Amino acid sequence: MDPALVTYFQEQLEGHYRADMMLGPHDLIGTVSAQYELIDRLVRVAQGETRFGLLRVGAAYGALVGWLYQDAGDMGAAAFWRGVTQEIALRARDPHLIGYSLVNHAQVRTDLGDGHGVVDLCQAALEDSRSVAPKVRVMALQQQAHGASLLGDRKSVDALLDEAAGLVPRIDDELPWGNACRRTPVYLEVQRATCYGRLGLGADANRLWQQVFDDVPTTARRDRGVYLARHAVAAAVAQEPEQAVDISAQAVRIAVETGSARMRRELGVFARTMRQWADTTVGRELEEVLAPVQTRG
Repeated sequence: MDPALVTYFQEQLEGHYRADMMLGPHDLIGTVSAQYELIDRLVRVAQGETRFGLLRVGAAYGALVGWLYQDAGDMGAAAFWRGVTQEIALRARDPHLIGYSLVNHAQVRTDLGDGHGVVDLCQAALEDSRSVAPKVRVMALQQQAHGASLLGDRKSVDALLDEAAGLVPRIDDELPWGNACRRTPVYLEVQRATCYGRLGLGADANRLWQQVFDDVPTTARRDRGVYLARHAVAAAVAQEPEQAVDISAQAVRIAVETGSARMRRELGVFARTMRQWADTTVGRELEEVLAPVQTRG
């Protein structure tokens, strides 16, 4: 089997990552999962280093399918594909991929609100930190910070994200997956703002979101929409309802265009946060803004 197939699938993967930022999950799940199935068939007949190369790239495809299902709101399918990713990473005997697969599982636990589960998985990924690339350590540390925020531990959030920031300049691998921390200059500050919002630190989170948006690529539409929804929540917690409604209107437009269940979930949190203004002019304006996504407070 021609080893160039591994390169072909790696190049296709980068294109899928770019498309995910622009399109959202529903338009990509079928395409990416079909390519994974092709890779799986090829792995069964490939030999030597070509086989291990296909396993490594197959794990990355499995992780992306899992992420797409998670973004679409199908947590059962997301957990299944996270398991597929971990199985292939173990078969490939690749410590970087094994760590990456554990962080993928932790992402699901974050969306399920299981702080202890997130911390356990990230600590497992970091157990032998010398064997994994700095990028994997950055991913595990920032995800563990999300787990700490679910547990109400701001001190750990800041310590974990500060440690991750010190590792970012050391990222120099050629691994085709997990490159959000390189694509987005304010990647870790986005995580910090998200954690602060989850901790109920509205003013701090609002201030951080205002700082980071100039550096979030406009091409990352789906991520930008999620960040806008989180920013709206932070503004509401900071008692800035007019600002919150203005921000949420931008998020609603992107949610409708991409079909992201994550974004709709974030807007649901926003709607509940805004209940105190339900009988005001701002509250009535909010009803009109959220109508296209049929969010129920």
